[in-house]
Amino acid sequence: MTVQAQDLGARVAGVPRARRRRRAFRAEGRAAFWFLLPSLLGFLAFLLFPLLASLALSFTNWQLLAEPKFVGVANYIRLFKVDPSFWRALANTFFYTAEYLVLNIVLAVGMAVWISSLRWGKRFFRLIFFLPTFTPMIGASLVWVLIFTPGGLMDWLVQSLGLPIPNLLVDPAWAMQAIVIVSLWSGFGYNLLLFGAALESIPQTYLDAAQIDGANAWQRFWRIKLPLISPTLFFGTVMTAITALQVFDQVYSMTRGGPGAATATLGFFIYQNGFTTYRMGYASSIAWVMFVIIMALTALQFRLQRKWVHYDD
Repeated sequence: MTVQAQDLGARVAGVPRARRRRRAFRAEGRAAFWFLLPSLLGFLAFLLFPLLASLALSFTNWQLLAEPKFVGVANYIRLFKVDPSFWRALANTFFYTAEYLVLNIVLAVGMAVWISSLRWGKRFFRLIFFLPTFTPMIGASLVWVLIFTPGGLMDWLVQSLGLPIPNLLVDPAWAMQAIVIVSLWSGFGYNLLLFGAALESIPQTYLDAAQIDGANAWQRFWRIKLPLISPTLFFGTVMTAITALQVFDQVYSMTRGGPGAATATLGFFIYQNGFTTYRMGYASSIAWVMFVIIMALTALQFRLQRKWVHYDD
């Protein structure tokens, strides 16, 4: 009987304590809600609502100055079956993304490994290569236009070296290379810093043990360094691919999609239809196609990363 009374007393004493916990939890929840409300309103007003509005507009023929009229999937049918400019822009986008992604990752990894092997000057070189990422792309592109202008610095350098390379900006076969060069100059420093930090986090004991076992520099890189930085490498690859698929600033500033349509990408194609010909509904459909492509390729990268990314248990 005494034991039962003690249990009942403990339960009764625990009731106010549980209520106090619930009240404190509700109070913390209300405080968190008011703190998060400005960010939530910003998310709704500047991200979610425009996103849904663009999806709705993609099913209309809105031309900015007229009332939008519902046309169903006519924009998407025209995009895939009628408009050859879309396929040209899509091919240009994939070509640019593939070339820029490979060159960016290879250059960033190579430079990061070289800088990490230095005994002095690591911070200096990382700073030098990272500084271009602070430069606005529009401003940097305009400076590079002066370099690539016929009769400019690049033409002088090519002629001095006797290279059979035409002017990049005026030759349809080479114009995309100018876009890639400017993008690499401006963007690879971010990945270099990212991969450099990952290399610095590798325990030196792993490398010393491999060297004692007779592994050369290439084997240490391929068998130890690369697997250990693979999560960071995966992150850099995904972010670089997403950025490359949305390329616009360099194309707009340097070539306006030309010569002809040699450098017209999906981002520039959206701009042309939305802000040049004022076909906002059609431009919205292109934007959603690009969104689906980016999501699909990102999902594919996440699936493939199981085969080459090694996470610490």
